[in-house]
Amino acid sequence: MRTILLPARFVQCSLQVPPVSVNEMETAGPGLTAKRFFESISDQEIRCFIDPDILAVLDKIFGGKLVGAALRRVARTLVDLDTLLGEPRERDIIIGLLSEDKRVELEDRVGRQTDRTNGSKWNAEEIRQLRGFFGLEDRFYQPAVAAVESITPAYGLFDHQRLAVRRLQPMLEHGERRAVLHLPTGVGKTRTAMHVVAETLRMHDPSVVVWLASGRELLEQAVLAFKDAWRHLGNRELQVGSMWGSKLLSLKGFTDGFLAVGLAKAWAMLSKGDPGWAARLACYARLVVFDEAHQSIAPTHRRITNELTSDLRCALLGLTATPGRTWADIDKDEELATFFARNKVTLEVPSDNPIEYLIDRGYLARPRFETLLAEPGLQLSASDLARIAGSLDIPEQIVASLSMSVQYIAAVVEAVQQLLLRGHQRILLFAATVEHALVLSAILLARDVACEAVTSSTPDRVRERAIRNFTRAPTSPMVLANFGVLTTGFDAPKASAVVIARPTQSLVLYSQMVGRAIRGTQAGGTDSCEVLTVVDPGLPGFRSVAEAFLNWEDVWS
Repeated sequence: MRTILLPARFVQCSLQVPPVSVNEMETAGPGLTAKRFFESISDQEIRCFIDPDILAVLDKIFGGKLVGAALRRVARTLVDLDTLLGEPRERDIIIGLLSEDKRVELEDRVGRQTDRTNGSKWNAEEIRQLRGFFGLEDRFYQPAVAAVESITPAYGLFDHQRLAVRRLQPMLEHGERRAVLHLPTGVGKTRTAMHVVAETLRMHDPSVVVWLASGRELLEQAVLAFKDAWRHLGNRELQVGSMWGSKLLSLKGFTDGFLAVGLAKAWAMLSKGDPGWAARLACYARLVVFDEAHQSIAPTHRRITNELTSDLRCALLGLTATPGRTWADIDKDEELATFFARNKVTLEVPSDNPIEYLIDRGYLARPRFETLLAEPGLQLSASDLARIAGSLDIPEQIVASLSMSVQYIAAVVEAVQQLLLRGHQRILLFAATVEHALVLSAILLARDVACEAVTSSTPDRVRERAIRNFTRAPTSPMVLANFGVLTTGFDAPKASAVVIARPTQSLVLYSQMVGRAIRGTQAGGTDSCEVLTVVDPGLPGFRSVAEAFLNWEDVWS
């Protein structure tokens, strides 16, 4: 999204500043929050901050020029005030919109005159004080995180989980020492795997278990789950290490414990930072766990895994709800099965239909699938349709064009409002692009629907706050819109509905999105859930997941 490099026309907008409303919800005090800032300037000035293409879409959706309170709610989602304050020219314009008393207060805080004409330089401390004046977080602040900590050792499993552990152990202790644990989302893959992790650490003293995953959420979930498991199952004090993002620890002396490693960090170190780190760690590793195992045969991931398991005593355990790379490429699926020696432990229950068994006993919520058709937003050529038919997923540019059409946006908003009318308190919305997530969130906010947007560019603490608000016990309805960050490693048991507005031919991706809302009452979730998929009838894209769990059985047999 083109956010928000103010064009020259903004300078021509009226700079008359009306007084701050006395009825504002936030208590007036030192500084000026983003909410109060937008309340203090005119509709025309606010519109100058927003990309005109997005404004055109919003105006069409609302049947006229967006103004007033709805416009201000939209601005708080679409205008990145934090980024603008870091740009000299845009900073001067924003300061120029302040009332005289607020400008004087700002000058007292930062200790300088606020020159509004020449884009003068501000040092890092002055910028920090300026952001604080507007109530913005310091995005550069990184709280200290202990890379190693000590924990001391009750953590039960359901019948089907205990059976899976019993079947996995001999596969990981003998032969090629490779296996996949295949359980549906919401049935406890991580909890089951932690029993295998704990047993490995108890049997081999000292030893290291390495947990590989591609996203911060999956890694954080693994660290928290291991701490909980080891307090109940452990037999000694050991180390817990984290390596992802900015987290980096010296592996010297790390010979007994649990290490969570991000795949991006692992490859960066292997390719240019410290090429020998995996080989050194392999001397102590007795188990490598690859979360979302269908990703493991990518060339870089395969090399990381092979180096960590180079000692023949080390086992490899893959975790997945979808034990295949695609729905159509049998060769890739065969490659994955071969990589794990065709050893797969799946759900074993006393029923011909394992999913129905789990639903009947409250382990999974009973899903209801519904399709909402949008008016055709794209006219696809024969060549476009051929490209889609010949690829494993829909080209990004086609998805982006579709998602920002007025017809498609209106259909997504209608889908959310249908679910709200049916009484859902927590609705998870999967958007097609970052821009799509932000625009949908803005429209819902303008319609007085509590909604937050989370994307890969959302600052960490803003993302954590949004997820915390969504996952806590609901007192009023809330929608969480996201793109690209909540398909894995995200637990929201109280989410009873999913809106899938992201076209995909990937059975893996679609299964992951659906899986966010199917935790049953046994897992702290709901009796039932709704999955509402928005479809443009001119675009092939969504696949049924009713039988997805059994889709790849022929490859592994």
